[in-house]
Amino acid sequence: MKRILIVGAGDVAGRAIPWLARRFRVFALTRRPEGHERLRRLGAVPVLADLDDAASLSRLAGIADAVLHFAPPPAEGEGDARTARLLAALAGRRSLPQRLVYISTTGVYGDCAGAWIDETRPCRPATARARRRVDAERRLRAFGARTGCAVAILRAPGIYAAERLPVERLRRGDPVPVPDEDVFTNHVHADDLARMACLALFRARPGRVYNAVDRSDLKLGEYFALAAGTFGLPAPPRLTRAELERRLSPVSLSFMRESRRIDGTRLRRELRLELIHPTVADGFAAALAHGGSPAC
Repeated sequence: MKRILIVGAGDVAGRAIPWLARRFRVFALTRRPEGHERLRRLGAVPVLADLDDAASLSRLAGIADAVLHFAPPPAEGEGDARTARLLAALAGRRSLPQRLVYISTTGVYGDCAGAWIDETRPCRPATARARRRVDAERRLRAFGARTGCAVAILRAPGIYAAERLPVERLRRGDPVPVPDEDVFTNHVHADDLARMACLALFRARPGRVYNAVDRSDLKLGEYFALAAGTFGLPAPPRLTRAELERRLSPVSLSFMRESRRIDGTRLRRELRLELIHPTVADGFAAALAHGGSPAC
C-alpha cells in the first residue's frame, strides 16, 4: 500500500493526514481551489473533485491503493448518492483500492432505551440522516463483497476536541433534560477517531463494523455539566421534555429522543488501540491544560 485517498478532508482528516503523509503518498479530495493550500501544508496532494458532480470524479479511478471516506451524505433524501458516485468512480478501472475505511455514525442504531449495545445490535435508524448512513454502509459493504476491497466501517458518536467544545451552547443557556428524563450519549475525541481510521487501514477485518467510541458513560446533562465545570461556564438549565419541546429546534430535540450506551471493546481489542483521551473528562482536562478556555 503506497497511495492513500482521503475523501472528506475536514477536521478529522486534517488530524490523520500528517501521520499518513510521513508514510504514504496522500491524495485529498477538495471541492474548492482555495482548500488546496491547507491540504498541501498538511502533506497531501489536492485533487479537485466534487461528490455531487459525477463527471469530476473520473480522475479518482486507480488513484490510490486505499481510501479513507470521511464525507457525509447529502443533507436530504433517504439514500447516500455521494457514496454511490464515489464507488462508481473508484470502479472505473481494474486497479481498485485494496482497502476502504468509512466513518459512519452510531445514530444507525436508533433509540436503545439506555441499554449497553455492541456491533451485533441491528440498525434501526429513526431519522433521515441516520437512514442515509445506513444506505452508505450497505453500498460500501456490497462494493467490498463484489470487488474484494476490504471495507471497514467505524460508527462514531459525538465528536469533540479543544476546538469543538460546547461553549456557545453553554453561553446561550440551552437547556438539557431533567435527570429522570435524560438520555445517555456517547463521545470520541477527534484525535482518537483519526487514529482509529488510520489503524483500521491496516488492522480492521474485511467487512467488519466497529463502534468508534471512548470509555465515557455519561448522560447528556452530565456531559454539559462537566464541560461547564471544567471551563468555568454556567451549568445548563434542566427542563422537562414538554418544556424542551417548546424551547428547542427539531434537530436539537432529535438528539434527546435517543438513548444508548455504546460498547467499543471490539475496536480497542482488534485494532489494538490505546486511547489518547479515554474519557470526556480526560479530553476536557487536556484541552484546559493546553490553553483551552471559554474563548475556544
